[in-house]
Amino acid sequence: MKRRIICVLTLTAFFFAGGFTLSKAEDKPLTVPEKTEFKETSRYEDVMDFIGELQEKSSLVRVEILGTSTEGRDIPLLIIGDPVPASPLDLNYDERLVVYFQANIHAGEVEGKEAAQMLARDIVLGPDHSYLDKIVLLLAPIFNPDGNEKIDVNNRTNQVGPEKGVGVRPNGQNLDLNRDGLKLESPEVRGLVQNVMMRWDPAVLLDSHTHNGSYHEEVVTYIWSVNPNGDNSLIDFMSGTFMPEVNKILKEKYDTLCIPHGDFMSIEEPEKGWRSIGPEPRYISNYIGLRNRLGILNENYPYADFKTRIFSCHKLFHSILEFCCDHKEEIAHLIKEVDQKTVQRGLNPGEEDVFITKYESKPTGQEITIHGYEMEVLKSDRGWPRVRKTDVTKTYTMPLYADYGALSSVRLPYGYLIPLPMPEVEKNLLLHGITVEKLTRPVELEVETFVIEELKSMERAYQGHHLNSVKGKYATETVEFPVDSLFIPLAQPLANVASYLLEPESNDGLLVWNFFDRYIVPQWGRGILEYPVYKIMKPVNLAKETVKLNK
Repeated sequence: MKRRIICVLTLTAFFFAGGFTLSKAEDKPLTVPEKTEFKETSRYEDVMDFIGELQEKSSLVRVEILGTSTEGRDIPLLIIGDPVPASPLDLNYDERLVVYFQANIHAGEVEGKEAAQMLARDIVLGPDHSYLDKIVLLLAPIFNPDGNEKIDVNNRTNQVGPEKGVGVRPNGQNLDLNRDGLKLESPEVRGLVQNVMMRWDPAVLLDSHTHNGSYHEEVVTYIWSVNPNGDNSLIDFMSGTFMPEVNKILKEKYDTLCIPHGDFMSIEEPEKGWRSIGPEPRYISNYIGLRNRLGILNENYPYADFKTRIFSCHKLFHSILEFCCDHKEEIAHLIKEVDQKTVQRGLNPGEEDVFITKYESKPTGQEITIHGYEMEVLKSDRGWPRVRKTDVTKTYTMPLYADYGALSSVRLPYGYLIPLPMPEVEKNLLLHGITVEKLTRPVELEVETFVIEELKSMERAYQGHHLNSVKGKYATETVEFPVDSLFIPLAQPLANVASYLLEPESNDGLLVWNFFDRYIVPQWGRGILEYPVYKIMKPVNLAKETVKLNK
């Protein structure tokens, strides 16, 4: 099934430069939950119809195609602005901040999908367009349309509503899209990178989910990009300013309790600590941090009723937009500064410039308060305890574990060289938007080589892969690099993404995801070949040309 998006042009654009809108309540489209007393969630056609109605009533919204799903459904991307830009080129001399929200990446987690539609309606059909003085908003309310169409009452039965059922977690390839941030094997996430991140370059990304975790009264939870190989100034801004201020807006303006996303580290000792999700950039909200942009993961509380979850999520969306409007210049300046700093580091990296290969969770120095319940710990035949909440409320105060400290690291190079033709690796790098070059003349260079001493693959497949882990050591040697060898410089804004993909000891790189298997495991014999990515540690002049992506 494939539905092409038809943009509706209205005559109102000729009468009102700022965009004509209809404000009567009866003229505004309703979401499926609003129509069904919150018993149902929207299907793909419902979302498309809702978007079409918005376009018919306002010139403030335009629709692009983010990508086409495995099963052939076009994924709508709403561009909302006053005026709405026809393309990113319109923003070259425009000081508005681009903000991107997506929902339904896991199609059983649906309140973000509904809240995003309501947010679009608020902005384009409401009387107040003040957000649009400072931002251009991009919305992808139904990121996983294939999973969404598999609605069944037996999906996610642990959460409270909607009673008519929800979709499923994977996409049409049976992949978890929120594990595809680096390998880029799904059309949905490739579309996100190509048509949102590279095309519109949003300063802020929010990814909306529903959690399956600890019991508490707070309906909204959030966490920022936490991977320690991202720029620390972005992490510090998100953890120290951005999200605490959003939390304050939610509480004081919208009377909504909100906490950092996570779970009790010990259900037997809840006060021991509250720990956030893992830092791997396979998760979209962490991946955007490696791109030097601000990422937010929103996880809504599954044990609140469906209506409460939708409206709480909707308030979070508004709170984030309010912060972005109030701090537009600060956000734009910070991002520009971090991009420049990343490029400068790559021009002549020093001993202090490192890639963290192993890290551990550590407290942020903040204590947080969780409005929870007294809990009963139950023994399980499977070997781990289960928990059951009682009706007795209890407040817990504990340290927040959302920082990651380095256990081991390696120096960042000036650049990476790949002497063998590896089309899958080359394509992946280019799909991310990483600058890749090819040598036009052969060269002999002193490089660092990673000698693999142990290679292990997971016995059980994960996302269609048997994930690798390696142990080894570095050696310095002189290598002849032929014409057409790939050179990946780190004097570029996406240097952190490039390093995560190419460092052999990266916990989420292309070696982990089997991209290099055929090049390091010989067809005969028991040995392991040398890792075919070499590190140039010092600046060097090379004859080279830029490689373009062949789509």
